[in-house]
Amino acid sequence: MKISSPVGKKHARFEIIPLIDIMFFLLASFMMVSITMIRVQTLRMDLPTPTASSSNKKPSMIHIEVDAAGDAFVDKQRKSFPDLFMYLTNRYAAETNIPAYIKGSPDATHGQVIAILDLCRQAGIQKVSFNITLPTKRSSP
Repeated sequence: MKISSPVGKKHARFEIIPLIDIMFFLLASFMMVSITMIRVQTLRMDLPTPTASSSNKKPSMIHIEVDAAGDAFVDKQRKSFPDLFMYLTNRYAAETNIPAYIKGSPDATHGQVIAILDLCRQAGIQKVSFNITLPTKRSSP
């Protein structure tokens, strides 16, 4: 026959939180010790002092404007598509990293601007930016 004790039976508990605290403390201690064990070797250098530079040279860039008729202008000079292609290939041959900047008129069509982009790509120019201005609202009389 089994007789129960008036005192309740206690179960052993395994607390993990103090173990986690101890592990973090050990981790921090090992990190601090390993940092102090690293042997630092440095070289003494005399670095140059910065000076203000003034450069009046503009970065080279091809500015192409497209008007409402689809004509291309480079430096305010009208160029036909074959002339523009020749100009672009010559500039690309001189400087392979040259960017092109295409500015479209508000009345220019999307196809006209894309035709200029295609010429730039055929010439080898990969960096092309666009500036498209929106048409202004006209007041009706």
